[in-house]
Amino acid sequence: MNMSKVVFGFFVLLALTLNFGFFIGEIDNPDHHNVYELFAALVVGLIATVMKLGERSQMSAMLLASSLVVDLHLIAAALVWAFAVHVTDIGLTPAVMATIVSLSGGALLANLLSVVLLTLETAGFSR
Repeated sequence: MNMSKVVFGFFVLLALTLNFGFFIGEIDNPDHHNVYELFAALVVGLIATVMKLGERSQMSAMLLASSLVVDLHLIAAALVWAFAVHVTDIGLTPAVMATIVSLSGGALLANLLSVVLLTLETAGFSR
């Protein structure tokens, strides 16, 4: 068993589950979405992205691309949250929360693609 692949798979799955945990709930209700869970999803996603650097196969390039999309969506969601709460006087209105959750939904879709690609790559190695 290759421990580096286990750790890599762990971070990819953890990024997906944290993102899903943040995404689930009513889209415009701030009580259903925790800022710390968004932060954890962003940090784990960034760690997974760094772990994907250096691979040279086409599948790895797709994994890196999907991970970069995840990071951009989650960074945008965190920026919207920070600007709404700390920079402007808007606060967490239902419209702002819907924007944040929608951005995390895009990241969730890219995370799902990462897991599918990782599963396909792993299945290819077993043949």
